[in-house]
Amino acid sequence: MLIIRELKQIEYYLLKEFVYQSIFQRDETNPIPRTALDDPKIKAYYENFGRDGDYCIVAFLNDNPIGCVWTRIIIGDITGFGNIDETTPEFGISLLKEHRGQGIGTRLMESMLTLLRSKGYKRTSLAVQKDNYAIKMYQNIGFKIIKEMDEEYLMLYDL
Repeated sequence: MLIIRELKQIEYYLLKEFVYQSIFQRDETNPIPRTALDDPKIKAYYENFGRDGDYCIVAFLNDNPIGCVWTRIIIGDITGFGNIDETTPEFGISLLKEHRGQGIGTRLMESMLTLLRSKGYKRTSLAVQKDNYAIKMYQNIGFKIIKEMDEEYLMLYDL
Protein backbone atom coordinates (compact mmCIF):
# COMPACT_ATOMS: atom_id res chain seq x y z
CA MET A 1 0.00 0.00 0.00
CA LEU A 2 1.27 3.48 -0.92
CA ILE A 3 1.42 5.99 1.93
CA ILE A 4 2.45 9.62 1.44
CA ARG A 5 3.20 11.61 4.58
CA GLU A 6 5.60 14.08 6.12
CA LEU A 7 9.04 12.71 6.96
CA LYS A 8 9.56 12.23 10.69
CA GLN A 9 12.64 13.61 12.41
CA ILE A 10 13.96 10.11 13.14
CA GLU A 11 13.82 9.46 9.37
CA TYR A 12 15.85 12.49 8.27
CA TYR A 13 18.78 10.19 7.50
CA LEU A 14 16.77 8.98 4.45
CA LEU A 15 17.08 12.38 2.82
CA LYS A 16 20.78 11.97 2.04
CA GLU A 17 20.08 8.92 -0.14
CA PHE A 18 17.20 10.62 -1.91
CA VAL A 19 19.36 13.68 -2.59
CA TYR A 20 21.80 11.33 -4.32
CA GLN A 21 18.95 9.72 -6.26
CA SER A 22 17.83 13.20 -7.37
CA ILE A 23 21.13 13.88 -9.14
CA PHE A 24 20.38 13.61 -12.83
CA GLN A 25 22.42 10.78 -14.33
CA ARG A 26 23.03 11.52 -17.99
CA ASP A 27 24.94 8.26 -18.40
CA GLU A 28 23.43 5.59 -16.18
CA THR A 29 26.20 3.16 -17.15
CA ASN A 30 28.70 5.54 -15.55
CA PRO A 31 26.86 7.09 -12.58
CA ILE A 32 28.07 10.14 -10.73
CA PRO A 33 29.98 8.83 -7.69
CA ARG A 34 28.38 9.02 -4.25
CA THR A 35 31.27 11.23 -3.18
CA ALA A 36 29.30 14.00 -4.91
CA LEU A 37 27.25 14.07 -1.69
CA ASP A 38 30.30 15.61 0.01
CA ASP A 39 30.25 18.64 -2.31
CA PRO A 40 29.12 21.65 -0.23
CA LYS A 41 26.58 22.63 -2.94
CA ILE A 42 24.98 19.17 -2.60
CA LYS A 43 25.32 18.88 1.19
CA ALA A 44 23.32 22.09 1.45
CA TYR A 45 20.22 20.09 0.50
CA TYR A 46 20.37 17.55 3.32
CA GLU A 47 22.87 18.58 5.99
CA ASN A 48 21.25 19.61 9.29
CA PHE A 49 17.79 19.11 7.81
CA GLY A 50 15.00 20.12 10.15
CA ARG A 51 15.73 23.82 10.40
CA ASP A 52 12.87 26.27 10.34
CA GLY A 53 11.39 26.21 6.84
CA ASP A 54 12.62 22.70 5.94
CA TYR A 55 9.86 20.37 4.77
CA CYS A 56 9.93 16.84 3.43
CA ILE A 57 7.17 14.52 2.28
CA VAL A 58 7.96 10.88 1.69
CA ALA A 59 6.27 8.04 -0.19
CA PHE A 60 6.33 4.56 1.33
CA LEU A 61 5.28 1.45 -0.53
CA ASN A 62 4.75 -1.55 1.76
CA ASP A 63 6.74 0.24 4.49
CA ASN A 64 9.71 0.90 2.15
CA PRO A 65 10.66 4.49 1.29
CA ILE A 66 10.49 4.90 -2.49
CA GLY A 67 10.63 8.65 -2.97
CA CYS A 68 10.41 12.04 -1.41
CA VAL A 69 10.05 15.70 -2.12
CA TRP A 70 11.68 18.33 0.05
CA THR A 71 11.99 22.08 0.17
CA ARG A 72 14.59 24.26 1.72
CA ILE A 73 15.69 27.86 1.45
CA ILE A 74 19.42 27.73 0.81
CA ILE A 75 21.05 31.12 1.23
CA GLY A 76 24.37 32.47 2.41
CA ASP A 77 27.79 31.64 0.98
CA ILE A 78 26.25 28.63 -0.76
CA THR A 79 22.90 28.99 -2.50
CA GLY A 80 20.74 26.31 -4.05
CA PHE A 81 20.81 25.59 -7.78
CA GLY A 82 17.20 26.76 -8.01
CA ASN A 83 17.52 29.67 -5.60
CA ILE A 84 15.33 32.68 -6.39
CA ASP A 85 15.63 34.72 -3.18
CA GLU A 86 15.77 34.49 0.62
CA THR A 87 12.05 33.72 1.05
CA THR A 88 11.30 31.20 -1.70
CA PRO A 89 11.70 27.51 -0.84
CA GLU A 90 13.46 25.42 -3.45
CA PHE A 91 12.11 22.02 -4.48
CA GLY A 92 14.02 18.79 -4.61
CA ILE A 93 12.37 15.53 -5.62
CA SER A 94 13.53 11.98 -6.02
CA LEU A 95 11.80 8.74 -6.81
CA LEU A 96 13.50 5.37 -7.07
CA LYS A 97 13.81 4.46 -10.74
CA GLU A 98 11.50 1.44 -10.64
CA HIS A 99 8.65 3.61 -9.31
CA ARG A 100 8.84 6.42 -11.87
CA GLY A 101 6.14 7.03 -14.45
CA GLN A 102 3.31 5.91 -12.16
CA GLY A 103 2.09 9.30 -10.94
CA ILE A 104 3.78 9.04 -7.54
CA GLY A 105 6.11 11.98 -8.21
CA THR A 106 3.15 14.14 -9.19
CA ARG A 107 1.32 13.15 -6.00
CA LEU A 108 4.39 14.00 -3.93
CA MET A 109 4.76 17.40 -5.58
CA GLU A 110 1.09 18.24 -5.20
CA SER A 111 1.28 17.30 -1.51
CA MET A 112 4.24 19.63 -1.04
CA LEU A 113 2.52 22.49 -2.88
CA THR A 114 -0.47 22.09 -0.54
CA LEU A 115 1.85 22.12 2.48
CA LEU A 116 3.70 25.24 1.29
CA ARG A 117 0.40 27.07 0.72
CA SER A 118 -0.69 26.16 4.26
CA LYS A 119 2.57 27.64 5.58
CA GLY A 120 1.92 30.93 3.77
CA TYR A 121 4.56 30.75 1.04
CA LYS A 122 3.81 32.67 -2.16
CA ARG A 123 5.98 30.71 -4.60
CA THR A 124 8.51 27.93 -4.92
CA SER A 125 11.32 27.21 -7.37
CA LEU A 126 13.48 24.46 -8.77
CA ALA A 127 16.33 23.93 -11.19
CA VAL A 128 16.28 21.10 -13.71
CA GLN A 129 18.69 19.96 -16.40
CA LYS A 130 17.39 20.69 -19.89
CA ASP A 131 17.59 17.03 -20.90
CA ASN A 132 15.80 15.72 -17.80
CA TYR A 133 12.55 13.90 -18.63
CA ALA A 134 10.96 15.38 -15.45
CA ILE A 135 10.58 18.83 -17.04
CA LYS A 136 7.28 17.72 -18.57
CA MET A 137 5.92 16.70 -15.15
CA TYR A 138 6.98 20.03 -13.64
CA GLN A 139 5.28 21.93 -16.45
CA ASN A 140 2.12 19.80 -16.19
CA ILE A 141 1.94 20.67 -12.48
CA GLY A 142 2.26 24.37 -13.28
CA PHE A 143 5.95 25.27 -12.96
CA LYS A 144 7.04 27.85 -15.53
CA ILE A 145 10.52 28.33 -16.97
CA ILE A 146 11.72 31.76 -15.89
CA LYS A 147 15.39 31.51 -16.83
CA GLU A 148 17.43 29.43 -19.22
CA MET A 149 21.03 28.70 -18.31
CA ASP A 150 23.65 26.70 -20.21
CA GLU A 151 22.50 23.27 -19.01
CA GLU A 152 19.50 24.01 -16.78
CA TYR A 153 16.19 25.76 -16.55
CA LEU A 154 15.15 27.74 -13.51
CA MET A 155 11.46 27.13 -12.88
CA LEU A 156 8.92 28.90 -10.67
CA TYR A 157 5.51 27.97 -9.32
CA ASP A 158 3.19 30.68 -8.00
CA LEU A 159 1.28 29.31 -5.03
